[in-house]
Amino acid sequence: MCGIAGIFDPTGGQTPHDLAATAGRMADVQAHRGPDGRGVWADPDGGLALGHRRLAVLDLTEAGDQPMLSHCGRFVLCLNGEIYNHADLRAQIDAARAYSGRAAIAWRSRSDTEALLEALALWGPEEALKRCVGMFALALWDRREKALTLGRDRLGEKPLCYAKSRGRLLFSSELPGLTAGTGFCPGVDRNALALLLRLSCVPAPHSILSGAHKLPAGRLLTITAADLSASTGSGDLPKPRPYWSLKAVAEAGLAVPFAGSDEEALERLLFLLRQSVRGQLLADVPVGALLSGGIDSSLVTALMAEAAASHGADAVRTFTIGYADGDGAAYDESRQAEAVAHHLGTRHSTLVFRPQEALSLATQLAQVAGEPFADASLLPARLVAGMARQHVTVCLTGDGGDEIFAGYNRHVQGAALWAQLAGVSQGLRGAAAGALQSISPRAWDRLFAMVNPLLPKSARQRLPGEKLHKLALALPVRVAPAFYLALVSAWPDPGQLVPGASEPPWVLRQPGGWPDPALCPEGGTAWMQFLDSSWYLPEDILTKVDRAGMSVGLEARAPYLDHRVAEFAWSLPPEMRVRAGQGKWALRGLLERYVPRALWERPKTGFGVPLDAWLRGPLKGWAEALLDPERLACEGYFEPAPVAKAWEEHQSGSFNRQYRLWPVLMFQSWLESAGISG
Repeated sequence: MCGIAGIFDPTGGQTPHDLAATAGRMADVQAHRGPDGRGVWADPDGGLALGHRRLAVLDLTEAGDQPMLSHCGRFVLCLNGEIYNHADLRAQIDAARAYSGRAAIAWRSRSDTEALLEALALWGPEEALKRCVGMFALALWDRREKALTLGRDRLGEKPLCYAKSRGRLLFSSELPGLTAGTGFCPGVDRNALALLLRLSCVPAPHSILSGAHKLPAGRLLTITAADLSASTGSGDLPKPRPYWSLKAVAEAGLAVPFAGSDEEALERLLFLLRQSVRGQLLADVPVGALLSGGIDSSLVTALMAEAAASHGADAVRTFTIGYADGDGAAYDESRQAEAVAHHLGTRHSTLVFRPQEALSLATQLAQVAGEPFADASLLPARLVAGMARQHVTVCLTGDGGDEIFAGYNRHVQGAALWAQLAGVSQGLRGAAAGALQSISPRAWDRLFAMVNPLLPKSARQRLPGEKLHKLALALPVRVAPAFYLALVSAWPDPGQLVPGASEPPWVLRQPGGWPDPALCPEGGTAWMQFLDSSWYLPEDILTKVDRAGMSVGLEARAPYLDHRVAEFAWSLPPEMRVRAGQGKWALRGLLERYVPRALWERPKTGFGVPLDAWLRGPLKGWAEALLDPERLACEGYFEPAPVAKAWEEHQSGSFNRQYRLWPVLMFQSWLESAGISG
């Protein structure tokens, strides 16, 4: 895991020394991503320089340093990520070269970077990446053709952004790399700001910086000098091309679903997950797991413990976070995690978070993310990553399980409700919405507090008032996309807040990119899974995991995101996704083999924080200063009145407006630290 950066300037306006210095600065602002080494390489004939910061995980010697030159001398690679099947790739390369009569490669290292580089040199980017199992963002320079290719892994685990400025192309793992002494001084993209208020993140290909783009998952982008000279702005560059398509995978799985029995499906899934976990345990540094005690992370940990036992290895190290105050009780999963860890025999550590620490960490989140990012669970993710990094360099996580195996409430209750609403009149829907909103969220919470003890664990609800009020916004809508939008929106109408903004297109606004509706009906479980996997997984969940880990030099790996696991998951028929009103049927069936159901069967919590209480407590003064109406009016990004109303409603306790306020606060905090002009 690393940080990569570079500049491609065919204008001839900079010397190779200047280019190398620029690439070095771009990489150095990402030193947190790679604290173990620094490398810079420049092509004096091509006007290109690459910068790299290394987190050494495989082959800790200098032989694994980057940028790395291919054996033939034609290609240079900068890689951020891990190729888990690199040993198999080496064997394929050796066999292919022998078959064609070409000389064998004298391998210089045991690094996955070298295996990937030679695969790229032998087969080209599309074919090579199709053969790879892993997570990655890469920059490949072709010295002969003077062409730069950028690539991102299939499901978006590793980030990559780029921008055209003054006839040059800049690229970096994180947005701050684009502006680090490069002469690229962008303003705020107000349309992207509207998306931030809607989704709490800015999904690819958009970014908060005008003229900067994020490379979408599963895409390649090749740029030549002619492309840069012919274009006047970033929007005129060639469009990224897919080498892997989530839409195609979803359609293939839905068209030909798994035809075996329940037991056969579980056995096939277990084989694939074991293969993924064991591949991701490969490292020359200590490896652990982030364990919440929920289904996804518990199953990953169980498979890690199984693999360790089969090889006579030490017990797996596991880590979780708990809360020291009553406000955090609804989010605290530490006892459940400790129970699962005890059952599996791991060496477990729990970090207890105290409210007085909230302010110091909240003020750092903009720097941790490198962009405005408003998933508040970045805060505990950053804390537990910091604790884990004291003991290990790599951690496996349960991320992706919800999206791949239908684990969110909207996949189960949401899809079922939408199907039921088809025969209900608009008048009745509106009346039901009004009834739900007539009772405050806190009153609903008190009511459910009395009812929950009478319900089975799986039917109990956390923060029910908040969920019911969000449901009230979704009930009156007439079409499935509007229903989904209401369920995922932080602000229901961001246009009210950002003067002159128009939300740019994203997957929900692009029905041509959805799977065939005959296979994947709008409003259904599979359709919502596809949407979540397209934007929420890569741009929220995986962004959070990447930034939290990389901010402390911790590599996070997600076994559920092995593309072979994901492709099989899409072939599971509906009853193997959702059964008896519960999602993740297949994962539940496997976990029961390792951990008693009583230890993990409970309402879904998520990696949350008591942000609503903190905004009335330790974060109140900080937030008030950032949301001051005069300040907002002066800066000109937000209309002060809607923000002030949300703040007043939250402080009164009648509503929980944390999800509306946090995107504004994260933007304001980022703006304060980034020095971005209007």
